[in-house]
Amino acid sequence: MMPHALALSPHLDDAAFSCGGTLARLVQQGWSVTVCTVFTRSVTAPSGFALACQTDKGLAPDVDYMALRRAEDAAACAVLGAEPLWLNWPEAPHRGYQDAAALFGRPLEEDPAHGLAETLPDGPADLLLAPQAVGGHVDHVLLVQALRLQARPVLWWTDFPYATRAASVRPFDADMKRLAECQVEGDAQARLHACAAYTTQLPFQFGGMKGLEAALNAEGDVESFRGDAARLPRGIVR
Repeated sequence: MMPHALALSPHLDDAAFSCGGTLARLVQQGWSVTVCTVFTRSVTAPSGFALACQTDKGLAPDVDYMALRRAEDAAACAVLGAEPLWLNWPEAPHRGYQDAAALFGRPLEEDPAHGLAETLPDGPADLLLAPQAVGGHVDHVLLVQALRLQARPVLWWTDFPYATRAASVRPFDADMKRLAECQVEGDAQARLHACAAYTTQLPFQFGGMKGLEAALNAEGDVESFRGDAARLPRGIVR
């Protein structure tokens, strides 16, 4: 039977940005890959900070921003050879986080990880990948907390581009450093083309396509993880 990898991504871009090259290499090695993104719900008539999150990207208020992002994700997954799966959780701006500072602060008390843990796919996977929550975005933090509640073996990717920023916090750093570090020689071109599919995010995250290319060129083809790499094909582990 074909081995299966499940990448649990907080947002519609995180898996491709952080480990797209690894996911592409797994597919090339004969694996089936699913990219399951947690926070993808369309919210009608957004307001306040949630509305600003789309209008500051040049999108009109009546645009279904998340539908547009899901379409970008489908295109990115097609590049990688992965199947997209979208859970119906709203992003943080739709859950009471009122500004950019709140997105990188403490999770709200009414935003517990337990409920999220109950909705994550629980089917068998030969390899489970997820973010370390470098940068401290609350959606990333909640996903890590949910997976820790389940006590499932995870290969934790290094969140890109957050990890490239000197001021990025690492809320789980002490625990992550107890795990072995491994590096994978990913397919850099597949990662670039997959990331390029997220056109709504490139100006905000990288200043445009040239900025994305420069950031990924600086990374090279190496993608770093924490956890047990024994389940990875030997040919892709550096």
